[in-house]
Amino acid sequence: MSHTAIYPGTFDPITLGHVDVVRRGLKLFDRVVIGVAANPNKQPMFDLETRLSMVRQTFVADDRIETVSFDGLLVELARQHKAKAILRGLRAASDFEYEFQMATMNRKLDERIETVFVMAREDYTFVSSRFIREISSMGGDVSALVPDAVLPYLSK
Repeated sequence: MSHTAIYPGTFDPITLGHVDVVRRGLKLFDRVVIGVAANPNKQPMFDLETRLSMVRQTFVADDRIETVSFDGLLVELARQHKAKAILRGLRAASDFEYEFQMATMNRKLDERIETVFVMAREDYTFVSSRFIREISSMGGDVSALVPDAVLPYLSK
């Protein structure tokens, strides 16, 4: 029996912190489905198709990873992919309260789907997509913080 986790996010853009969460998730699950949220309320820098492309290019060599878009309830996406868990990364204690509330709400919506938290590696606790966008837009070098697949998009 295959065990699948959903890893949701905006991925605007995907960072090496995100990659680390996926890789560590694959130690716990047979398959990870990365759900790229349409989420127009966040006004992302990159459109949905570009974010999907960056994520897919990042994991092109691993058939245990699938990348899909979604715009509805996360638990619905989990049901569609027969996922047993939602995978989330925590960078700092400040992330925990928000993530705890989301996990509690998702459990209320479908108690069969667990939320699994993995702690960020120390190398990535300060990395966020927002910082990447900001640093890159001012000409800063973010090559040590994002997958190679992201760099051409940031230079545009």
